[in-house]
Amino acid sequence: MAQSGTPVWRSIRDTLASEIAQQGLRPGDRLPTEAQLSARFGVNRHTLRRAVASLVDEGLLRARRGSGVFVAMQPVEYAIGRHVSFHQNLALAGRLPGRRVNVTARRPADPVEAQALRILAGEEVWVSEGVSTADDQPIALYRTVFPAARFPGLDERLSRLSSVTAALNEAGLAEFLRAETRISAQTVTVAQALLLNAQEGQPLIVTQSVNTDMQGVPVEYGTTWFLSERVTLITRSEI
Repeated sequence: MAQSGTPVWRSIRDTLASEIAQQGLRPGDRLPTEAQLSARFGVNRHTLRRAVASLVDEGLLRARRGSGVFVAMQPVEYAIGRHVSFHQNLALAGRLPGRRVNVTARRPADPVEAQALRILAGEEVWVSEGVSTADDQPIALYRTVFPAARFPGLDERLSRLSSVTAALNEAGLAEFLRAETRISAQTVTVAQALLLNAQEGQPLIVTQSVNTDMQGVPVEYGTTWFLSERVTLITRSEI
């Protein structure tokens, strides 16, 4: 199979890399087992492992302990500035944005949410939680909180539109700005791993943000858990 002078493992590596580039193997796909690939290429497992290890080192594959080897998703570049829109960010990066809404509920605000939204603790808020995707692959978990008194019926809009910007626009808020973003780090929990199709213990980038209307009144308090291997956060100065 190998060209003259080309090591067999390198030829296998090139074949798999070509299949990834041509999307015969897509991000999130699980590689066939070692036994299957060894049989396909007619090599022993040591040779195959060297080829796979090379692709892991290059970032084209990801090995998950106890789960196998998967085609890696190339990180999404996600800009954080005064104007932040998940759908617009991904569209500008050439990716297909998506959101799966898991929970939309109305409940009393906790003290942290109340402080961020400048309302009284216990005042009613809308809460929406779910999974953000790029090209149908999960990249983040989110929780967004809105003052219920200002946005009656927002729960239906959030569920139907699956876009915060679109839901707020339809609720009468034409424009809003990012007032603050706090960035920290955590690791993936068991529950988060299931939702993100990730492995427990992987690093997360956590953002806690406040968006305001054009008069500076808070309209949204959000927390997002980005899987760091799938997202690169970018901050830019805006004049």
